Amino acid sequence: MLGDAATVPIGSDGAILEIGSGSGYVKTVDASVITSDIVEGHSDMVVDAHSLPFGDASLRAILLTHVFHHIPDVSQFLEEADRVLVPGGVISMIDVARSTLAKILFGKFHPEAYDESARQWKLDTSQPQGGANQALSWIVFTRDRAVFEQRFPTLRIESIEPLPWLAYLVSGGVTRRNFVPNRIAPLIAAVDGATQGWARLCALHWHIRIRKIAAT
Repeated sequence: MLGDAATVPIGSDGAILEIGSGSGYVKTVDASVITSDIVEGHSDMVVDAHSLPFGDASLRAILLTHVFHHIPDVSQFLEEADRVLVPGGVISMIDVARSTLAKILFGKFHPEAYDESARQWKLDTSQPQGGANQALSWIVFTRDRAVFEQRFPTLRIESIEPLPWLAYLVSGGVTRRNFVPNRIAPLIAAVDGATQGWARLCALHWHIRIRKIAAT
């Protein structure tokens, strides 16, 4: 994601904002990143993704890790992102992918819903887990891509890239203890590299980059 931020045209002013950073570690890699969350005590700012407290064309990049599918109204977030990003700025996110393995693991063994049949981009926050739908990034950027492009003509989907799956599984994901000895990490990385073509079957997450283009 920081690599995406680095692709913003040279000379562009503006900060990098991470939404829903929680106790994440992006700031330890780049101290200039403004971290934010919806509760106090975890980050630099308290920020609601539906109403970003930044001026027009004031951010170079917005980063989200496992956050998009928790935003109650992603249309409102995308409108705000379009407003605050500089021309050439990016939204860079990691979220749940659509694959056979992802639908099994997240659809049957995860407390958050994975509902590909949802017709709206809004979440029912009265439901458990705030109505989070782990299929939301697929719904918006793949299934309903034509709708997205019509609603947000200055936001262009540049890439949807599946991420390594085996390393995520054997390391315990983001919440469990890592039981993998460091000495076999290269082997796991090699298997991940060799199975990149299995994305439709195995990918658990993907990296999505969306760029703001100049209005025509």
